[in-house]
Amino acid sequence: MSSTGGFLDASYGVAEARRARLAKRIVVYGVAVIAVASMLYFTFHTWRQEQTIKKFITLLQQKDYQGAYQLWGCTPQTPCKYYSPERFTEDWGPDGIYGSAAGARIQTVDACGSGDMKGVVFDIVFPKAAETGLWVDSDTNIISFAPWVRCPGPHLHLWEFLKSRFSSS
Repeated sequence: MSSTGGFLDASYGVAEARRARLAKRIVVYGVAVIAVASMLYFTFHTWRQEQTIKKFITLLQQKDYQGAYQLWGCTPQTPCKYYSPERFTEDWGPDGIYGSAAGARIQTVDACGSGDMKGVVFDIVFPKAAETGLWVDSDTNIISFAPWVRCPGPHLHLWEFLKSRFSSS
């Protein structure tokens, strides 16, 4: 008799079954890693810019207009060419159109652009004003007005849909 494994041996097919289980585990773990990495990316890829906007709104609520003006990349010593400190306070101060910062909330967040022009557009809703688009440059974290409320082009609204389904408000 030969000592090679036969059809009725107890070890017949064990190696193939192990290989099949290993391949299945690799696929399942790979899909899980990709899903978690995607979720983390879409959750945190605009985190720095969101913190800048939240700090801006907090400074406005605290009536620290010089600090908020500095987030625009401007200071009273070196004011922005087209946005003076007086005009900033006129817009964002207590009597300004955006003066009700206590009720301000972020409606949507869009990361857009490529090359030299990368940033995040925040659609911010103020109680006394229409929706306002604020742009935060991805490289410098400097705030400015956005030319649009949402980034141009088609949008996948999956994240907004999920947030609306699972948010408490």
